[in-house]
Amino acid sequence: MIDLITAIIIFNFISFKTNKRLTFNQILHIWTFSVAFQSVFDIFVVYKYEGYWFFKKNVLEWASILPHLFVVPPVNIMFLNWFPFRTKVTKQISYIFLFTIACVIYEAVTLLPEPWGYFRYGWWKLWYAAIFDPILLLILLGYYKLVCKAENKTRTSF
Repeated sequence: MIDLITAIIIFNFISFKTNKRLTFNQILHIWTFSVAFQSVFDIFVVYKYEGYWFFKKNVLEWASILPHLFVVPPVNIMFLNWFPFRTKVTKQISYIFLFTIACVIYEAVTLLPEPWGYFRYGWWKLWYAAIFDPILLLILLGYYKLVCKAENKTRTSF
């Protein structure tokens, strides 16, 4: 739980303090998308397949909502804010690779015993996150580009 509270404070502070790219509308979209997408993913992996869980197995605690609401969205905001959009594809791939490493390291920290960590594994392995995280980040990028396209279309239609 100590890690969760620390992460909420640090990730939110960094994501909002360093934001130079994202508009309020984009942040709102990314925040909502992050919560919804993470929740849908977890419905299957946590509850249907028991791959991992937060705090205690087979117990839905209010505290398990906190990572969905206040950890994943600011991390996604940081990812998009710092993403090197107008650079070579190799630099973009390197950024995704390095960001994935940072996410996997953070996930390893969340596995520490309580009171520090809050995340527990069933059959899920850390290297699964290393495989899934880049895919999830690419989906996030696609969604962000869709939001930007919708904003541009809205601006030009009036």
